[in-house]
Amino acid sequence: MPSTNKLIMFLATLCTAISASAQDLAADYFLDRPDSTKYAVIMIGPAVGETNEERFRQWGLSLHDILARDYGYSSDTITLLYNDGEAAFNGAERIDGVTDREGIEQALTALHDRVDTGDQITIYLIGHGSGAEQEAKFNIVGPDITGIEFADMLDRFDRQDIVIVNTTSASYGFSASLSSEGRVVISSTRSPSERYDPVFSGYFIEALDGRNGDRDKNNRVSILEAFEYAKANVEQWYSEQGRLASEHAGLDDNGDSMFSLNPGMNEADGLLAEIAYIDTLVDDTAGLSAEALASKARMQELERSVFILRGRKAEYLEADYWREMEALLVELARATARFNAQTATTADGVTQ
Repeated sequence: MPSTNKLIMFLATLCTAISASAQDLAADYFLDRPDSTKYAVIMIGPAVGETNEERFRQWGLSLHDILARDYGYSSDTITLLYNDGEAAFNGAERIDGVTDREGIEQALTALHDRVDTGDQITIYLIGHGSGAEQEAKFNIVGPDITGIEFADMLDRFDRQDIVIVNTTSASYGFSASLSSEGRVVISSTRSPSERYDPVFSGYFIEALDGRNGDRDKNNRVSILEAFEYAKANVEQWYSEQGRLASEHAGLDDNGDSMFSLNPGMNEADGLLAEIAYIDTLVDDTAGLSAEALASKARMQELERSVFILRGRKAEYLEADYWREMEALLVELARATARFNAQTATTADGVTQ
């Protein structure tokens, strides 16, 4: 019996340590601060067929414009690589380079020279993929790049928060190679056999457009919300087409390379994706005072704490959980009221 008691105590201690680690993990990543910056890198690979070429181009340019228009990004914080770069000569001045090995390396090196600790980088891959496991590739101009090779390129960003949205066909193996602690990775397919052109990318971008994916109506779109919006619409699209779905999107944000099809629903994944937001803190804040900006940062910090606590509800006694949740919600209400007072406008539209 003493041995059994010791084992129980050991397991209890281990579970406590694991819970603490999960809490620390969430506490360390995806913090929106007034002095942090969010960057986007959009890579559009070459297409097979004119239909895909036009679709990929439209997706990439639309994504660029939506991020700049609605989410606080600019030409300085968005890098757009397109196929062989020819679109730059057809009125698409937004394009910064070619989606080949040299172009990718140059873009990531230039970005590394600019980013600071705590900045967020979201990488969008649009195009075709192929292969499985270590040979899984993102099709680019010239020799294709494997997931392992791309992961090596990203290792330099060890002080930044990373999100990868891989919307290519047969994306799973490539995406699995990118899995890492504190990193959010989305794969539009769950196996290398799902090699038909996915429609996931279009719906993911649609989730951002007009903030369609804003499920909790806080005027922000998280990676998890965009993922769930796109996934639901993909399922509906296949249903309306009367076709058996040939793509099943998954998300991994705990670093185990195992992608959840329904993250956040009692599954291991979803905690970080829920607090990883697309928008920048300074979005739509032109003319805000330093005090108002600080209040907005505090509001977002408290929202983040609410989501983290909700994701860890099972670790608490019921009374303790609701006591902590009530304290957070009260403070969030106060911070919101303070921000609203600081940004109140008169009838003439002048900020007070």
